[in-house]
Amino acid sequence: MSKILVTGGTGYIGSHTVVELFNAGYEVVIVDDLSNSDVKILSQIEKITGKRPAFVKLDLCEEKEVIAFAKQHQDIAGIIHFAAFKAVGESVKQPLKYYRNNFYSLINILTAFNSNIKLVFSSSCTVYGQPDKLPVTETADVKKAESPYGNTKQIAEEILQETCSVCPSLEVIVLRYFNPVGAHGTALIGELPNGVPQNLVPFITQSAIGKRAAITVYGDDYNTPDGSAIRDYIHVVDLAKAHVSAIKRLAEKVGQNYEVFNIGTGKGSSVLEIINAFEQTTGEKLDYTIGKRREGDIEQTFGDVTMANEILGWKAELDINEMMNSAWNWEKYLRDNPF
Repeated sequence: MSKILVTGGTGYIGSHTVVELFNAGYEVVIVDDLSNSDVKILSQIEKITGKRPAFVKLDLCEEKEVIAFAKQHQDIAGIIHFAAFKAVGESVKQPLKYYRNNFYSLINILTAFNSNIKLVFSSSCTVYGQPDKLPVTETADVKKAESPYGNTKQIAEEILQETCSVCPSLEVIVLRYFNPVGAHGTALIGELPNGVPQNLVPFITQSAIGKRAAITVYGDDYNTPDGSAIRDYIHVVDLAKAHVSAIKRLAEKVGQNYEVFNIGTGKGSSVLEIINAFEQTTGEKLDYTIGKRREGDIEQTFGDVTMANEILGWKAELDINEMMNSAWNWEKYLRDNPF
């Protein structure tokens, strides 16, 4: 049984990926500093899978501690690196916080494991900025980032690609994914933001259940059919499965040590379409207002996922209704079982 290290494994995407790794027969070790997650997620994972992942609380920005961890875990077969700050709006206001955390953590991992690892890197469609052509492919130009968060992803990819070019023993798959939403079908894990949610869907569910006031739609004057921004929303369970597919490909020794894949549905949905889908799926009426565009946001993006479909053998299966329904079920679970 192969052992996989999941950094940020108690977080939103990380916890769902741990579940799918267990389902696929892997052993899992989680490293997380719990700065944006809750240790109770370990018990939730155990309820779903019947297995409790090994857990080490660790700040990956502390080089000596990461090196010590690596020496104690030399049997790790692969790493999925999620641990990073991810809120676009916050990154605009606190850029140094993002540069320190997102770069140090990655560099320390590469240093501690002597670049002799198989690594799946959690990247983002933000590296494309506002694409010239849609759907955007992996060969599209990487544009100047619209936010410090997006810039950390761009530069992290460069760090990995340049390191791969001089370290054949480092094998990397970069997954550039679009907008993850939804929750596990059991409603036992889902997105658990600290404070006011920075992303659309958790704000929708918190507003619907009474935790938040009216939803603000940031801009209705974009050049889109209904004027609101368009994104490619993907169910978090589908996204988690893509990471398992990437780990399996890395184990195959395919002859190239750096690959990039878009992970999405290949279809864009506007903010207003998401709001309408939530109302229709759940029967809950939402209160929302139209606000100004938000700094750092782009007009529209959705991905061409042909390479992921054909090379990784992965395909998104869950639709927008599943996304909204599972997110709502998770919010109701939190109401009745607060963390």
